[in-house]
Order: sequence, then structure tokens, then C-alpha cells
Amino acid sequence: MRSPQPRHQQRTDGGQGLRESLDSGADVDSQGFSDASDSSSDAEGVFAFHPPSTAEQRTVPERQSEKRASSSRNYISSPHSEDSHTLVDMPIPLSPAVAGPSRLISRSQFRPQIEPYIVARQNAAVPPYPDHDRYSASRPSSRAGHLRTHSDVRIAFTETVPIRGEETEKPGMVSEAGKSVLGFEFDDSESRDGSKECDLNVVWTDQAEDSPYPEVRASVSNIDEPSMPVLTFRMWTIGLTLCTMSAGLNTFFNFRFPAPYIVPLVLLLLSYPIGKIAAYALPITRYRLPSWLGSYDISLNPGPWNIKEHVCVFLMANVSVNPAYAMNTIVVSELFYQVRLGSGFNLTLVLATQLTGFGIAGLARRFLVWPASMVWPQNLVACTLLNTLHAEEDSQSGGTSRYKFFMIATAAAFFYYFLPGFLFQALSMFSYVCWMAPDNIIVNQLFGVRSGLGFGILTFDWSQISFIGSPLMVPWWAQVHVIAGFILFYWVIAPLMYYGNVWKLAHLPMASNSPFDNTGRPYNIMRVMTAQQHTFNVTAYDEYSPLYLPATYVITYLLAFALSTCVIVHTILYHGRAVLDGIMRVRVEDDDIHAKLMRNYPEVPDWWYALCLAFFFSMAILTVQVWPTGMPVWTLFLAILLPVIYILPSGFIYAVTGQTISLNLLGEIIPGTLLPGRPLANMIFKAYSVQALSEALSFVQDLKLGHYIKVPPRASFLVQLAATTLAAFVQVGVKEWLFANVHDLCSPNQKELLTCPHNEVYFTASAVWGLIGPRRQFGSNTIYGPELYALLFGALIPVPFWLWRRRFSDSRLPHINIPVFLNGPSFIPPATGINYSSWFAVGFAFQYAVRTRHFAWWSKFNYVLSAALDSGTVLSICAVFLFLQFPGGGVTLNWMGNTIFTRTADWKVLPLIPPSVPPQPF
Repeated sequence: MRSPQPRHQQRTDGGQGLRESLDSGADVDSQGFSDASDSSSDAEGVFAFHPPSTAEQRTVPERQSEKRASSSRNYISSPHSEDSHTLVDMPIPLSPAVAGPSRLISRSQFRPQIEPYIVARQNAAVPPYPDHDRYSASRPSSRAGHLRTHSDVRIAFTETVPIRGEETEKPGMVSEAGKSVLGFEFDDSESRDGSKECDLNVVWTDQAEDSPYPEVRASVSNIDEPSMPVLTFRMWTIGLTLCTMSAGLNTFFNFRFPAPYIVPLVLLLLSYPIGKIAAYALPITRYRLPSWLGSYDISLNPGPWNIKEHVCVFLMANVSVNPAYAMNTIVVSELFYQVRLGSGFNLTLVLATQLTGFGIAGLARRFLVWPASMVWPQNLVACTLLNTLHAEEDSQSGGTSRYKFFMIATAAAFFYYFLPGFLFQALSMFSYVCWMAPDNIIVNQLFGVRSGLGFGILTFDWSQISFIGSPLMVPWWAQVHVIAGFILFYWVIAPLMYYGNVWKLAHLPMASNSPFDNTGRPYNIMRVMTAQQHTFNVTAYDEYSPLYLPATYVITYLLAFALSTCVIVHTILYHGRAVLDGIMRVRVEDDDIHAKLMRNYPEVPDWWYALCLAFFFSMAILTVQVWPTGMPVWTLFLAILLPVIYILPSGFIYAVTGQTISLNLLGEIIPGTLLPGRPLANMIFKAYSVQALSEALSFVQDLKLGHYIKVPPRASFLVQLAATTLAAFVQVGVKEWLFANVHDLCSPNQKELLTCPHNEVYFTASAVWGLIGPRRQFGSNTIYGPELYALLFGALIPVPFWLWRRRFSDSRLPHINIPVFLNGPSFIPPATGINYSSWFAVGFAFQYAVRTRHFAWWSKFNYVLSAALDSGTVLSICAVFLFLQFPGGGVTLNWMGNTIFTRTADWKVLPLIPPSVPPQPF
């Protein structure tokens, strides 16, 4: 059998020339493969390995974080490829006795059974990413260790190899052309005959073994190091300390306005240098636990600070830094309704609402975590940042490294934000058309950025552009769906209804976060409540006014009704078979490389998560039974039924588009209908149902992040559970301290500005839905009753698209996703039109134009740029607040660049038809 002659002459010396070149000191490339040739061809084959020089050696944790920069590279699939490659013949003896996905290879035991095979790697002049051709030992001090090759090193066999006298393609059989080495173990000790050999434990995989999605290939490493330490002392110390501090600070900031917010990204950045310092400073001494603790060896410093420890800290941050949603229920009940049930009630309520979703998330893993099609775009940015921080790229790769690019872009974003955030705020509120006609109501309503529809498109503030999520992470097809839905409902239907004065909309502002009365003024909820008991006063309500909603709120509720039924029908039609297969424990889809690598770790049993669900649901029952909440237990079963029903529909959308679905509307309308006049029960129902789904999605997202970084599932389980439980105690403790030590808390003139703005909004919602009730808003013969027809519309609209897909599978129409179309614009309010139009403009530039024309650049830098812009902007917002706005009442710059946008009708939130003076009902 002869191999074709490639552009680079092959060597057919059976490996003897390679051995001689090593002994003679001939030049050896960075993989340890010699370029020397020899005419001898009769010698027995041998795999010779020459480790890189000391300066070139790198540890596996450093190599682990590197990944492919592009999916557009052409790999050699057979020896007949005409691509330009550097080809090196490597005869290697195979074991006929070892079966399975790994095989032990040793010349002293087995004879060669195949012709020399080809190790092909891309032309070194255009490496796919830095150090693509490096091997390194994870334990250089030991004679035995682990090696890892990058996945662009491909092995092309020229024929099927007979094993035990028959040809097969079962696992453990190297039979197909196009196999790649994921990794191997080696022992460089001398054999009995004195020759240098390596005992290899090779892990083979398909040639193109990687995620089928280019976004994932560009962000996530397809190699793993199972021996990398994870649950280390320093990880627990750093993670729990940072989570305790951030959970406490964010709880405090939640009561203040203005105030910064410590996002998980900040903790990810802070933990990196802290981890590096810990790896440098902590002692490396190993300690043995006593026998009654298992006799395990532990070390305060097991080696370099690695990516798996780092991502565990990030997982803790994701589930713990946000203030508990149930905290709004506690604060509103104590301050506004004068119902104080004690710290025991507060703690059990927070724990129950936070951790019920943990059990739901674990039971949904087989649908939302394990399948490769569940991409989770937010995680791609986090993976890129983590891999960028932990990869030490080599200058030989050419061009700018990811780490250098990240640092430059982060610094630029940090200093740039001082312009739109402090020095020239008109760049943020860039309503340039309104500046030319500040008193023209229609122009301001169409082109405004505060109460308008954002027809102007432009803003130069990344915090405005990324308000609904980074446009650099959401897939292009999803962005098209989102902007199409936004244009139809907010740029077409909303203006038609508004300027047609449907439901008296023209008497109200085009966009606002508040309801109004029948005079066009903000609704005074206190006028329909009794002064002492804070109960609903029907007589006062009849004398005062019904509640009117602005145009954007009308559209928001319309979409929410349609979406609540649409996602369920869509899931049944498009994912019903997969859901049934998952329930029956049938594989939902084929495993990708990441799922295969995760098989190295024991999975978390489902009963662990089921036990958590049962325990914390029991805690919720205890909460409503022991304390006088006025909430029947049967309504609690209904509250948990909502997240159980919606976890898969909302998870499917969140996982592929990065857009969340909230249960806010259902969480308000259902208890308001079933339990009218009980605001506390209404708030508990809403907090439990909404938070259970929100936390479940957050936990699932973090489980997928651990899946991408190859964190053992049981480690992810422990860090999420520990961090969330600790954060609940911290947040309740901070709240109790504030109530005990701060005078006039939540009053409008509180001297430390602890005015509780979020709790005010929550109180208004509880009064509207818990006291006034949905029957007076959406019942028969009410103003907004026709909106209920959206429930039927949402249930029917997915059906024709599903039928069309079954009939015409090649049409582009099947790619229309109705839930994404309806859910995309649902961030309004509090988002405004400019957040959508500018978001799509930037998304078009990067996710379409750059991605299609400069895919290599996009693959390497797109998610790095997104992470850098987020990181720099967040750090700059904190710096502006702490050093310019907070000290001594703050520093202000009064000049045209900071005031011109405040002189417009858009900023003054004016309606088309102004209120009459004196006030008269319209």
C-alpha cells in the first residue's frame, strides 16, 4: 500500500530515521517530531517523542483554556487532500488486544500492523490559534503525566485496520479515515531493550469532533483535563467571601437611589487576580485527614489557579448576588401594609422562593443542558472571557492575542464611558431629532429616547445598547425575529392605536412605567385604600377613577397574554417528541464532544434534585401555614405548577436566543382573580411563581456553563446550593439590620437616599392587582377586556407555521419562531424604543456583516469584544458613582451637552392631548 505524494515529501523510514535524528540532536519541531529523513525503511516502527524546551513547556490548565478561533478551517479528511499541510509520517504500532475508546500502544508488546499514517496539521504560517502545535506535561516534575494535543492535529488512516481477524467500526477500532487525537498518557521510561519509547493511552474521536454550532466552536474548548482540581480550599474561600460581600452590598444598594449594582461579571474579574495571588502565597504542603474523615489528602494550594476553580466562583456569583425577589414582598408588607411576621418568616420565604427553582432546574437538565442545540448565548461570552484570562497565547501565532485584545478593549470601554455617563450625557440620550423640534409632541413621541419609540436609532452608550442583552451574543436569526416583532407591535400597531385615540391612549404619554387616572395624571393608589388597614375602598374607587394604561403597557399586556399560550402550543408541536423521549429516558439528540467529555464525571442523580424540590416546597407550605399570610395551601400548589409548566417552553427560547420569558403577568392576574383583596397573599404567590421560574432558568444556565467548561456536575450542584443558601441568610440579615438601625427608611426625604424605589413599584403593582384586581381591568365590559382574545390568538398562531413546515420542509418559512417573535419586544417597559433600534443596528454590524465577511476575526474576537465592553462599562459605572456622584452630594456639570435632552417633550413625558386645567375626566 502506497500513500500519495503530498507537496511535502513523505518519509517512509518506518521511524528509524526519527530515532536516529533524536539521538543525533537533529532539529525537532515544537511537537517533538523530527523533520530529518532517512532512507532506512526496514526498521520496526516506533513513536518517538521529544518534549518541548523548558521555556516552551506549558501546563495542562493553561492549555485547557485554549480553543479554536474559527470553524472555517479545512481539515484534511484523507491522504488525498490537496490542501496545503505540513505532513509527517509517523509509523505507530497498534494493539490488537485492546478494545474500547482508548488503546494502549507499546512497541515492546506489539508489532506494527498498518502502513505509516499521516499526522496532518495546518500550515504553520497561518495557525488557527496561538500555540496550536504544542504539547505540554501537566506534571513536569514526574516521569509520567498527561499530554494533550489540540484538535487541529488530525490523523488520517489509509485503510481499515483488521482487529482479531475482522473489520469493524465499533468504538475502540481505528477504522475510518479522519480520526483525531484528543489526548494521551505517556511514560518516557526506557524499555527493556534500552530504546526510548512511550506507552500511550490514546483517545480517538472523529475528525470534525466539535460542536456543530460555530458560535460554540469559537468560544468553548473541546478538550478537557479531568485531573484538574475543582473543589479546593481556595475556591471555597474566595467564592463564598466574594458572594457574601456582593449579596450584602446589592441588598443595601437595592434600598438606595441612585446606586450601583455589582454584577457577576465584576466578581469574575476580581476573583482572577485573587486566585492568582492565592496560588502564589498559600503553602503547598499536603495534609492527610484523619481516618474518620476518609483519610483524604488535601492541600491549600494544589497548583496554579485554574479555569474550573474560576468558573465555580462565577457560578456562585450568578446565583447569589441578585437581591431576592421575595425581599420586595417582605419590605412592602412591613412598611406599607404594616404586617410584620418576623425574621423566621422572612428567612423561610426567601429560602423557599430561591431554591425551589434549583430542584426544577436539575430535573430539566436532559432537555436544556445536555443537548448541543441548547447553546445558551450568554454562556458563550462567559466562556470566551474565562478562556481568554486563562490562555497564555504565544507571540508566534501572529496578530493580536485574545487576552491583549480583551485588555485593550476593556480599558477603552472603561475610559470611554466617562463621556456618555458623566461628561457628555447627551451621547447617551441621543434624541438628536427632538433637539431640533423640542416642543413638537409627535416628533418627540416617535424619535424620543425616554418616552418615545426610538426612531432615531443612534446612541453612543453601551449600557443603552446592551440594556436588553449584548447584541454581540444573540444569534442573527433571533435578532431578526426580535426586531420584526418590535417594529410590528411598537412602530406600527402602537402608533395606530395611539393616534386613533383607542381606549383614550392619546390622553396619556406614548410610553411610561406608570398607570394613570381619567384626568391623564399618575394614578394615586392611596386614594382607593383605607388609611389604616391598607385595604381596598370600593366607594373611593368608584368616586375616583378607573386605572388607565399607556400605549406601551397596552401592547405589553397584549403580548404577554398571547405568549402565555403560544409557548405551550409551540413546545408541544415542535418539541413534544423530544420531551416525551426525555421523560422516557430516551436520548433527545446525539451527544456532541462536550457531552462526551462530561462522561468522565459522575452525574448528579435526579433524586438529589427531586429531594431539594420536595424539601423547599415543604418549606413554602410551612411559611404560609405557620404565619398568618391569608394564602391557602392549594394556591401554593398552583403557584409551583406555573414554573413547572413553563420551565421547558421558556428554557428552549432562552437557550437559543438569550431572551427570557417572565411569569409576571400570570403571577399577578391568577392570585388577583382567586384571592381578591388579599395583597400579601397576592405578593407571595407572585414571588413564589415568578422567582421559581427565574431561578430555575438561572440554575440551568449555570449548569450549561459548567458543562462547557467541563466542571464535574456534582461540583456544580454543591457550589450552587451552598452559595444560594448563604446568600439568603446574608440578604435577610442586611434587611433586618437596616430596619433596626436606619431612621425613616424608604421615606422620600431619607438623608442617606435609602428611598426604596424598587419597593415602591412593587407596592403599586400589589395594590393594582391584589386590591383593585384584574377583573376591574380585564373583565367583561371593561376597557381592556378585548385583550383577553390574545390568549386564543397565541394558542392558534403556531399551528399554521408548523403545518407549513411539515408540508414544505425546504421553505424558509419553517425558520419562523413565533414565541421569539412575540417575546422579543417584552422588555418594554422599562426598556424604550432606543434600546431596541440601537441594539439591532449593532447586532446587524457584528452578527451579520462582520460574521459573513470576516468570519475568522468574528470567531476569534466577537465574544471577547462583548465581554470587554460589558466589563469596562460596568467598572466605569461603579467608578463614576463612587468617585463622582456619591461623595458630598456628587459633582455635576451643567452645560448644553448634559442638559439639551432635558428640554424636550420626550424628556418631560408629555401626551398628545394635554390634561385639562383644572383636571377634568376625559
